[in-house]
Amino acid sequence: MREATKGIIAMVASCTVWGLSGIYYKLLDHVPPIEILAHRTLWSCAFFALVLLVQGRLHMLGRALSGRRSVLSIALAALMISTNWFVFITSIHVGRAMEASLGYYIFPLVAVLLGALAFRERLGRAQLFAVALAFCAVVTLTAGLGVPPWIALVLASSFGLYGLVKKGLSVGPVVSVTAEVLLLSPIAMAVLWYFHSGGTGAFGPDWRDNALLAFSGILTGAPLILFSYATKRITLATVGLVQYLNPTLQFLIATFWFLEPFSLWHALAFGMIWTALAIYTTASLRQDRAARRAVPRA
Repeated sequence: MREATKGIIAMVASCTVWGLSGIYYKLLDHVPPIEILAHRTLWSCAFFALVLLVQGRLHMLGRALSGRRSVLSIALAALMISTNWFVFITSIHVGRAMEASLGYYIFPLVAVLLGALAFRERLGRAQLFAVALAFCAVVTLTAGLGVPPWIALVLASSFGLYGLVKKGLSVGPVVSVTAEVLLLSPIAMAVLWYFHSGGTGAFGPDWRDNALLAFSGILTGAPLILFSYATKRITLATVGLVQYLNPTLQFLIATFWFLEPFSLWHALAFGMIWTALAIYTTASLRQDRAARRAVPRA
């Protein structure tokens, strides 16, 4: 099997896990989101530490957390990803999974905008139009529902800022995520102590809940490792294209499994976002082909 094929399979697998993860969190909708987040943080820390130990790279955590600037960057990344995780879990619990999927559809366009603002990356006409169309979609949904789609906006912006911070880190994705959850672990332990000291902690009485909460480490870690594996074997254009599988599965689950309402305003907003993504993706694919043609062959 070719390396590119392996990469595509890994990418599809990781996006499928992310896209279906709403079903998992729905099974735990009787547990407070902050408690689930605390378990996810600790079990992820254990999972990633085990992976690094097996790989013989556990010592790289010390390098990642050495230096004030590095620690501050990882702490900021930890804040962004924990915010993203918490808002996503909450969206499932309060019946707003469709809005969460909108956030992950918007994310690529937010990332492009952040790149232009932070690194002065030039945007082509198609990219500018796609970003403007996404903005119109948010305004349309706000006008129709009477309230901004805060869940979508927070998910897109927090994940976009997370990617922005990660771009400046010199360590690999698994090492950096391990460092992030390690920094969050004391807060997670304090949260669990609060719940269990009051006798309301979810971990302990029910083996089903115990297994589900412990599984959050694998659910977080496995797709990230698959994603890291894929990005080394396929082009960024392919990565960007396959990534849309994640919000698409979230949208389908919200509509046909959770039976969340899909109004005319949702249809207009999603239609604009899908059009914007089609324009953006087409432009990105053309740029990728042009860049490959420009590389002289040996």
